[in-house]
Amino acid sequence: MAKRISLTRYLVEQQRVAGHIPSELRLLLEVVARACKSISQAVNKGALGGVLGSAGSENVQGEVQKKLDIIANEVLIEANEWGGHLAAMASEEMDGIYVVPNRYPQGEYLLLFDPLDGSSNIDVNVSIGTIFSVLKKPDGDRGVEESDFLQPGSHQVAAGYCVYGPQTTLVLTVGDGVAMFTLDREQGSFVLIQENLRIPEDTKEFAINMSNMRHWDEPVKRYIDECLQGKEGPRGKDFNMRWIASMVADVHRIMMRGGVFMYPWDKREPNKPGKLRLLYEANPMGWLVEQAGGAATNGRQRILDVQPTQLHERVSVILGSKNEVERVTSYHSAL
Repeated sequence: MAKRISLTRYLVEQQRVAGHIPSELRLLLEVVARACKSISQAVNKGALGGVLGSAGSENVQGEVQKKLDIIANEVLIEANEWGGHLAAMASEEMDGIYVVPNRYPQGEYLLLFDPLDGSSNIDVNVSIGTIFSVLKKPDGDRGVEESDFLQPGSHQVAAGYCVYGPQTTLVLTVGDGVAMFTLDREQGSFVLIQENLRIPEDTKEFAINMSNMRHWDEPVKRYIDECLQGKEGPRGKDFNMRWIASMVADVHRIMMRGGVFMYPWDKREPNKPGKLRLLYEANPMGWLVEQAGGAATNGRQRILDVQPTQLHERVSVILGSKNEVERVTSYHSAL
């Protein structure tokens, strides 16, 4: 780019010039970005920083926590609790909400995050990331309750993710398209590299865990089978499969060149609507994808229209290139 625009400058322009965000939200997003820089440093040190391996504990979902899961969670809490922008936080790694302590001023926003998505890839040096979502606290002077977080994704005021790969890249929306920033380590700041990201409406790539094929519902089997038939099949073109097992990395690839990402309901746990978390993963990623021209559904309805009923609610996820998502969704509707 001809001129280097920092994240701070970008957010100031979103506030003052475009009028898309208030100053308190701008400051909150800067704090989240600084926390992501700290997490990036810990990730980059790896074994040298003694941060690899299991922490020997489980989170609320019964998943074994990595040391970096806990570190990233603590970094995000400590960075955001004292600034006066937040009323409370919720994390995939915590049982309940974290209300900002009384010794700090309370703000009007709620922050939700998956501190380290794709943590199964930590020890093998594959891209992982942080996902975050910002909601407005419901009006009123009462204290914060868990129910305040149970807002549909369409109510988000900001969402983003930071992927820790060959570069540390922050992808952000405040409801006016999607912007991408890369961390300049020499300057210590995120620099804008692309505005108005657009996901191609058509694609020849899909991302899904094929080892679960025997457990899928029929609409998903039908779609993937058609892709696998290639040029000789009903789609008339060959598809490639990609699967990183890190939602951040898979979605980032889709942001850059298109594709469809699927983590559907399956028969192994039929009473669970899906694997991914609605509030910490599906909602922020779904909004980002939509803001970039893509689509995101649970197979039957738009993800951002799903009304949450639990803090750690799960959901089936189909997102990415618009025409492919609509095709899979139509297969579900045909049942």
